[in-house]
Amino acid sequence: MSTAFNECFDPDGTRYGVPTFPWRFAPDGYATRRQLRDRGLRPGGQPIAAQVMRRHRGRKSGVQVAYLYRVDHARLVRPMTSRKWGALALAMLARRTCPLCLLDAGYVIPTSLGACVSCAYPEEQCAA
Repeated sequence: MSTAFNECFDPDGTRYGVPTFPWRFAPDGYATRRQLRDRGLRPGGQPIAAQVMRRHRGRKSGVQVAYLYRVDHARLVRPMTSRKWGALALAMLARRTCPLCLLDAGYVIPTSLGACVSCAYPEEQCAA
């Protein structure tokens, strides 16, 4: 076994405090938040049950960690209410509305421009 595998393999949690497994070697019954969400579940307030770890050269710590939760303790995702759908629609409308011309641009206004493309580059619109 490589030293990276040995560094990331701690099934009883003595080194890191929680059971640690190498990337893609987590046992069945554990899932990340995204994997739970794909199954229609959420962690539901349970603590982190384990973690998977791999070496990563681009990070200061040198490792990348993903936290795992137990699938059998996960709860169903709460359904969206009509009020939440309405609030989300208003928030998206605010992101699409240009602050200069007050029109719905039909796309999310880039934060780098701060306005729709027509208002940000008016001289280029006249040339076309």
